[in-house]
Amino acid sequence: MLMIRAIIRPERVGLVLEELSDAGFPAVTKIDVMGRGKQRGVKVGDVFYDEIPKEMLMMVVNDEDKDDVIKLIMKNSKTGMKGAFGDGKIFVSPVDEVYTISSSTKGL
Repeated sequence: MLMIRAIIRPERVGLVLEELSDAGFPAVTKIDVMGRGKQRGVKVGDVFYDEIPKEMLMMVVNDEDKDDVIKLIMKNSKTGMKGAFGDGKIFVSPVDEVYTISSSTKGL
């Protein structure tokens, strides 16, 4: 199992969540986050913004679903044909065990 964490633009979250659900991946945790990437913020006129609002989507998937989920997130998070600075990042980490609290079952 793998945990996928995607930090994306807030205006792309609705589309990404809809596409994930339609593809059979409805279980997602969404968290409002603030941050900046390699560009170290954004300057608009005389104002410099070093904390930019983003959304983090977290989900655990089976190993064989990783590529499908990542492609789906990338496709629906990218702005324009080539993408742009600030479109986000996707992080993938191993998950050793998962337990459902209500039923005390192990696994997804």
